[in-house]
Amino acid sequence: MALYESGEMYLETILVLYKRGLERVRAIDIVKEMNFSKPSVSIALSNLKKEGYVTVDANGTVELTDSGSKVAKKIYERHVILSQLLTDIGVPEKIASEDACKIEHVISDETFKVLKKHYKNRNSN
Repeated sequence: MALYESGEMYLETILVLYKRGLERVRAIDIVKEMNFSKPSVSIALSNLKKEGYVTVDANGTVELTDSGSKVAKKIYERHVILSQLLTDIGVPEKIASEDACKIEHVISDETFKVLKKHYKNRNSN
């Protein structure tokens, strides 16, 4: 089943929360981070669980599955590189991050690959 932008956002958010050092991510952490309602997050997590992207244990801890982690890392990498490229050309950091968040879900793999190569070449000089 194809994952929509909202699903990608949830997976990326779970990854980011773990990267910030949370030992366990729960639905309430996602609610706070994304500023979404508890019912919306509950429905999204249920769908992501059905599709095999996350697991939720008896204590409510949300974990990314291998496929969920793969998607989350892909979206996160896109966000980081796109944000940096935009700030490098003069876009204010907050706007760059917001725009990267929009672009990361629609950019083709081919275009991102070229932008990533450009970014890495530029930073190695």
